[in-house]
Amino acid sequence: MKHSIVETKIGLMGALIVLVISIGGLVEIVPLMFDREIVEPADGIEPHPPLVLEGRDIYIREGCYNCHSQMIRPFRAETERYGHYSLAGESVYDRPFQFGSKRTGPDLARVGGRYSDEWHRLHLLRPQDLVPESNMPAYPWLEERYVDHTRTARKLRALRLLGHPYSDEDIEGAADAVEGYTEMEALIAYLQSLGTNIQGRR
Repeated sequence: MKHSIVETKIGLMGALIVLVISIGGLVEIVPLMFDREIVEPADGIEPHPPLVLEGRDIYIREGCYNCHSQMIRPFRAETERYGHYSLAGESVYDRPFQFGSKRTGPDLARVGGRYSDEWHRLHLLRPQDLVPESNMPAYPWLEERYVDHTRTARKLRALRLLGHPYSDEDIEGAADAVEGYTEMEALIAYLQSLGTNIQGRR
């Protein structure tokens, strides 16, 4: 009888659905907010230096995350191919984080140091020259554009408000750290940083 009352009153049913989902969400999310492995950086994790941070923004702007995840799952097939599985504490300074499972191209969580800077440059200019079966588009304009150094310090200040431990010196030197670098160089700096903090876990 009570069940039929809920089924016939759409407003009541909607309110109960929202209540159940809210309770379930709180039960799932709130404990994670107090888990040190998730909210604190893993050993060796530091906020991105200015050039790497700019490269990360270019990576996001160009939509690289649509084809490349940065989340190695704890399965043998994944760890044998890509390296140690991803840890939550690796991504505490990533806003937004680059987790996911969409892999038109390979996962990039541990790509840092696997290829030379020149390999990355050629791959971004003409992917099929290095990987003939690749369907990745070319990004030649990255070599022609320069990083906008006038915005870097503001980015670091904003991230410091979110808890990233940038010092006043980091912020003051941010513009000089990226001035004169191309977007290609910044993106390569970002790619070369990925996973290098836990090389010893491979």
